[in-house]
Amino acid sequence: MADDLLPQELRILVAVADSGGFTAAAERLGLTQSAVSHAVRGCERKLGAVLFERGRRGAVPTAAGERVAGHARRILRLLDELPAEARQGEPGGPRGPVRIVAFRSAAGRVLPAVLARLAERCPELEPQVRVVRDLGRGTAGEVAAGRADLALATLGAAIPPGLVAVPLYREDYALAHQQGHPDPRGLPLVDWDENCGSYTADWWRRQDWIPSATINVSDDTVVLSLAAQGLGMAIMPMLSLDRLPEGLTVTDLGPDRPSRQVGYVTTPELARTAAVRAVVRELRAAPLPAGASAVRTAGEGASRRP
Repeated sequence: MADDLLPQELRILVAVADSGGFTAAAERLGLTQSAVSHAVRGCERKLGAVLFERGRRGAVPTAAGERVAGHARRILRLLDELPAEARQGEPGGPRGPVRIVAFRSAAGRVLPAVLARLAERCPELEPQVRVVRDLGRGTAGEVAAGRADLALATLGAAIPPGLVAVPLYREDYALAHQQGHPDPRGLPLVDWDENCGSYTADWWRRQDWIPSATINVSDDTVVLSLAAQGLGMAIMPMLSLDRLPEGLTVTDLGPDRPSRQVGYVTTPELARTAAVRAVVRELRAAPLPAGASAVRTAGEGASRRP
């Protein structure tokens, strides 16, 4: 027990990781810099690992430090949830904050109806929504790092291990191009950073008609605007094609079209909390957005990545 990390030590580790230095963490927590430095050294001694690289620019988490900070955030979040869990069953339903992250099309097409139902059914619940780009570890990475309770994410190899990932719908890809163009597949490719992943990579490799991107931007609305002007074609998920600019049309890619699964991701511990269960209930009850189809799964469709 003497080697267990205390909640205050976990808070100090998270503050240093988030602020990038001992002095900034001390100011954030109302402590002295020496107290923070002493606490971090104590944590490193207990864990037997170096958690931060110290330098002139502050303190940068090592790989071990990143993992420990993620676990620390998740533990502190569970501690925050204890009062709400103790009051389960009281009138008014779950209460307090629930942190949700989503990539943009899911945030715009799926969450509004879910949040409206939550406001009606769970008036004491306080959803906090952030939009995170679908790159790298993406929204699921925010859950793994303890910065979010639940994520709407594209499901695939990028989901960090140890999380609960449950599919909600499937989203096909289609070809967007200028209306009336005689040979849309012969146009240059306009693409954006978030548009590919493990779920479509195999399909892309098999298509010898798709050139390398000649224009690559950071926003899918820019892709659509460029394609509408005839500057290229774009291969995009259907939920990004719900509001087409004037002059743009969509063509089906045929029976071999690529698709991606979108679902929710949370931790095994938070999946049992009343707040996350309330969000999941409304996600499952929400109507499918236009352009999406149901995912057929065995049982309840839950998949756990060990």
